[in-house]
This record gives sequence, structure tokens and C-alpha cells, in this order.
Amino acid sequence: MGDRRKARELVLQALFSFDMNKSDSGKFDSDQNLEAFCTNNEEKLTQGIKPFFMDLVNGVMENRSQIDTLLNQYSKNWKITRMPVVDRNIMRIAIFEFLKHADIPPSVTINEAVEIGKKYGTRDSGSFIHGVLDRIKLQEGF
Repeated sequence: MGDRRKARELVLQALFSFDMNKSDSGKFDSDQNLEAFCTNNEEKLTQGIKPFFMDLVNGVMENRSQIDTLLNQYSKNWKITRMPVVDRNIMRIAIFEFLKHADIPPSVTINEAVEIGKKYGTRDSGSFIHGVLDRIKLQEGF
């Protein structure tokens, strides 16, 4: 498995953790959570993985409003709050890649998201993720 795939999987784990560790107000301290996640996964965040990991996790957090708007707009009959946590965070990563990583072909981003969804999500995650991301790619011109 390549470093970028490992980084994406770690980003998924971090975002999942952030989603699950919100305070009663529905908010969380992303800096504190990210620092704790990096400390707990120090051995996995090698020199080849950490820069891409940090770019993705910080990028998703900084652009979350724009990402979630697209996700809500193109996920037919699914509110973002009702989506499985794994699926929505995989799609957040992919949408960030669409928006900010023109160097990564959209087909590669979608394929990576689908494969990670199959590994960490439900039986239907791969097709759900593919459908939503493909709609975004086509409609938004990525």
C-alpha cells in the first residue's frame, strides 16, 4: 500500500475520531484532537505519510463548510447527519482533493475513496461513495 493511501486511511481515522469526540455543544477543539491523534499514531505518521496527512486533515477541517455544502447538495435523499460517519468522512477527504489537489486525477480520488469505503464502511459504502462523488465530479466539472 502506498504512502498516500496510508495517509488517507489515517485522515479517515482522525476525522472519525473528531466526529465521535464532539462536546455536548456539538463542537470540538480540532487542534487539541489533532495533536492527540498525531501523538497516538506517531509511529504510523512517517516522513512519507505525515505531510500528505496534515494537508488533508487540515484542509478538510478548514474547508468543511464548503465541502459539506457540496456533499449535501449531491447526496440524493441523504442528509449529511444521517450518513454513516465513515462514508461522510471518506467523501469529505475526496471532495477536498477535488477542490484543492488538481494534481490528483478525479478518477484516482474516487477510486481511492471507494476502496477505503469498502475496507472501513458497510457493504453498500463503495457504491454510495462512488455515486455521490461521481455526481459531484460531473456537475462541478472536476
